[in-house]
Amino acid sequence: MTTPTTYAWEISAHDLAVRVGRRRMAVDGVTLTMGRGVHGLLGPNGAGKTTLIRTLATVLRPTSGTLTLLGGLDLRELRRRIGYLPQEFGYYRRFTVREFVEYMAWLKEMPSRDIPAAVQRAVERVGLADRADDRLKTLSGGMVRRAGIAQAIVNDPEVLLLDEPTAGLDPAQRMRFRELLVELGTDACVIVSTHLVEDVATACTDVVLLADGKLVFQGTPAQLAAAGTDGHAGDSSIERGYTALLATPKRQGSW
Repeated sequence: MTTPTTYAWEISAHDLAVRVGRRRMAVDGVTLTMGRGVHGLLGPNGAGKTTLIRTLATVLRPTSGTLTLLGGLDLRELRRRIGYLPQEFGYYRRFTVREFVEYMAWLKEMPSRDIPAAVQRAVERVGLADRADDRLKTLSGGMVRRAGIAQAIVNDPEVLLLDEPTAGLDPAQRMRFRELLVELGTDACVIVSTHLVEDVATACTDVVLLADGKLVFQGTPAQLAAAGTDGHAGDSSIERGYTALLATPKRQGSW
């Protein structure tokens, strides 16, 4: 495993704006910092979560503002140190799980001598060791999703970006995935975009809430829960806090 380099903040954004199309500002004036740990990215549909994730993954370029990743590395080196799972990802259906993860490791320019062991470790961590030589086209949707997580972590990334990673996972798999997130967050800055507030409550050390492209809240799950009351909608305190903040959004601050 590569020893991570220490930065004051793995991610630092100031007044970040990202335009999608000609008119719509999908991320609008966001200022935040994120370091080691697991950060939950919450917000309703259209809030700007996927646009922010894609920008952090260097797929999209900022329209304005500043964004510094891993101390300002050049783009090629940065992409070697990032792991990224998009909501939907492409793959060759005839690839086995092992071949798919190996191919992604090669794209990340990992040393050839390190790839076999790294691939084996990644598929074991997502619970696919017994299916590593099965073709992707034979797997269930949840297993394909787990293969996607394996390719995202194969290079032991210092920034790991996961967009709706638990889609298609059953409850038991989601619980194991939360345990993996906690493990990964000890050495990396992990950002998980999700609609499932309970995933944030159990696995995340920090929560970022977006609405209409703007930062509504950044703080701990406990602070998010404290923002709500019994009068707000939700089955748990953290869901009620989420509902409360979306009902009366404040910009750029913790509650």
